[in-house]
Formats: sequence, structure tokens, C-alpha cells
Amino acid sequence: MKKHLVLVGGGHAHMVTLANIRRFVEKKYRVTVIGPSEFHYYSGMGPGMLGGTYSPDQIRFATRKTVENQGGEFVTDRVTHIMPRDRQVMTRSGARIDYDVVSFNAGSHIPLPGTDTPEQDRPANLYPVKPIEQLMDASAALKTLFARKKVSVNVVGGGPSSAEVAGNVWQLARNRGAHMPDIRILCGSRFMGRFGEKIRSRIKQILEKRKIVIQENARVKTVTASEIILESGQGFATDFTFMASGVVPTPMFEESGLAMGPDKGLLVNQYLQSVTDPQIFGGGDCIYFQPQPLDKVGVYAVRQNPVLLHNLMAALDGEPLNPFDPGPDYLLVFNLGGRQGVLKKKNIVFSGRLAFTIKDYIDTKFMKRFQAAETGQ
Repeated sequence: MKKHLVLVGGGHAHMVTLANIRRFVEKKYRVTVIGPSEFHYYSGMGPGMLGGTYSPDQIRFATRKTVENQGGEFVTDRVTHIMPRDRQVMTRSGARIDYDVVSFNAGSHIPLPGTDTPEQDRPANLYPVKPIEQLMDASAALKTLFARKKVSVNVVGGGPSSAEVAGNVWQLARNRGAHMPDIRILCGSRFMGRFGEKIRSRIKQILEKRKIVIQENARVKTVTASEIILESGQGFATDFTFMASGVVPTPMFEESGLAMGPDKGLLVNQYLQSVTDPQIFGGGDCIYFQPQPLDKVGVYAVRQNPVLLHNLMAALDGEPLNPFDPGPDYLLVFNLGGRQGVLKKKNIVFSGRLAFTIKDYIDTKFMKRFQAAETGQ
């Protein structure tokens, strides 16, 4: 029987492999991709979609079309459990899919510990910033709200996602010519606390100039449809709430008994290979890289692409694997809406329109490259 490669998720770390499925098929290997949606949305451009800079079509990759055009199979589902002994994955629908080699790029999600209801029953005006599709829905809902009245928008979390979401909510309202909302960022500790003062001060300056309130040491206890209560007892009215309080990997690795890192991501070695089972690989936010901790940023997933492509083919062929080198310090650019950005590369930090223009150029070029694979160009 043909050997079977299964890719779980169509995220950033799988994009080069997805674009090269034909190479596996030409070697008579079966390829199945399992994902919750036929599209993959690029997280780096998500806030820009929220603010109206980009349309959904500009920031998404047609995973199903790319897979099927090259002779692979796409399954719309979610993997919930891995059974290494049987070399099977189980999906939410109850299907069991056999594999010879499997790779996970299942991303991460934002838990909702501050809500007063189970996640499936969360308030309709509460949106986690991941998955990115949530921002598309949030943008449409906010346009309706802004046209009707002045509202209060709260962003729970003090990291880059909070800054970018708040800035792009401001842009969305300004460009609609509607009622400008009150926007507040509620930080559990220090705003942008893991970044240097040069970055923090520039981001704060841009946001506060727009009258966006940044409240530090505001740890959230409860979120309802109309109110946010802090652990201190202080409360805030809310018409719309974003949760951006940090991402966690999928729980499937813990539930399947696979070795995990401290964050409960799949523990992988230098080859992006599970330390539990050599037929299991992974990349992106859902893994923990054993040689050194990696920030949860897209640049590492992008850098993992060629290594995953080589190692998945090598694992099927019985050839040697290549190690992953995380590489040098990476470029960081934050999109704060209003075509304003903050850029950091090593010791260089600057803000303004040029920073946004650089990010826009890099992101747009990246998307066009992989969107070309949809038509086999």
C-alpha cells in the first residue's frame, strides 16, 4: 500500500509543504490534509483585516484548492486525539485516519478564563483574537455598532495583539465616519512588558494620542456581555470585548500522552520531530522546540517550512533528516492602524508610516507567493 502523509492544519509552517504536495504524489505517496476550514488566514495581516486595510481575500490561502489541485485529499475536520501505537489520528467527527508520517501545524487558541459561561456559550460580543477568522466577524459586527451609537470597546491583554487590535479598531471607526468608540486595553501586568522601553514608549505614544486608554495591573476576573470585572473589584461597562490574553497550544498532545514542553506544546527535537515518536513532526505555535524556547511569532513557523518539507519527505523515503536552525534575530513590525507602525530589528527601533509600509510590503509579498500555489503557478 502507498505510504500516507497526514498534515494536521494548514498554517504557516506547512505552507511550503502544501505548495509541494505534487512532489509527494509523484513519488506515489498519499497526502491528506485535515483542517477546520478550507482557507488559512495569515495572522500577520489579521489586525489589518479588522481595520479594513485588507480584504479577507488578500490575507487568506486557499488550502483545500491547493491540496486538491495537486492530487491530495482535504478533510474539513479537527483532530482531537493521536494514537501513535496504531499510527492513527481521530477527528472530532469520529473518523480514524491512518498515517505513516504525520505533521502538526494546528496553531494555538486563546482560552477564555475570564468569562462567566462555558466557551461554547460565551457572549455574542466577546471575540478571541484567534483564530484570525474571528477578526473578520468582529469587523462586520463593529461596523454595525459604530453606525448606531458611541460604544465602549475593551481589549483584554497587554501584548502585541492587544496593541494592534486596539489601533485597528480605532482605524475602522475613523474610516467609517461613524461614532468614535471609547477604547480601553486592560493589561494583566505591564503593557508590552517583554519588550524594551523604546518599543513600549512608541506604541503607547501612538495609541494614547488617539485617546486609547491603557490600564496596567488590571487583571480580569469576569467578562459578561455588558461588564468586565477586575480581580480588584473594579468594573467597566463594555459593548464589545476582545480577548488577547495569550495563546496556548491545542490540548490534543496532553490528552494523547505525547511528550510536551512547559507550555503543553508538542515537544520536538532539533529535527522538528516528536521526542516520543519519530513518525510525528510539527511546527508553529503548537510545538515546543526542545533545543531552545522560541517566541510564539510567525517568523519561526516560516523558517521551519523548508526543514519540515525536507524531513517529511525524508521520513517517508527513509533518508537522513535536516536540523532546524532558528536563525538570527528577527524583524518585528507592529501594525497600529492609521498606516502607523513600530519596527524593531536588533538595536534599531523606529515608528511611523515607513514602518507600516515595510510591513505591508513584506506581508503582501509573502501572501502573493503562496497564493500562486492555489493555481499551480
